[in-house]
Amino acid sequence: MKIVAICGAGIGTSGILKVNTERALHKLGLEADVVAADVASVAEVARDAQIILTSAEFVGAIGKTFSDVIVIENYFDTQELTLKLEAALG
Repeated sequence: MKIVAICGAGIGTSGILKVNTERALHKLGLEADVVAADVASVAEVARDAQIILTSAEFVGAIGKTFSDVIVIENYFDTQELTLKLEAALG
């Protein structure tokens, strides 16, 4: 499974989201390839992703995708990430 964390530049916020997503997956007993990327490269990077994680401001920039797009309100809230990932994967 591949999960892509998207932010504007692909460095700071998506990096934080990547690390916290890995923590949430560990709590769920799941493994995935979690990648941090910028919104400009989402079409290429997320082509084979099952899930794209992002904030509400970037949803419109993602474009057409077969991935589940999950909006995360608080990138530091591993409980939010865990619940939303569990719902998407369950």
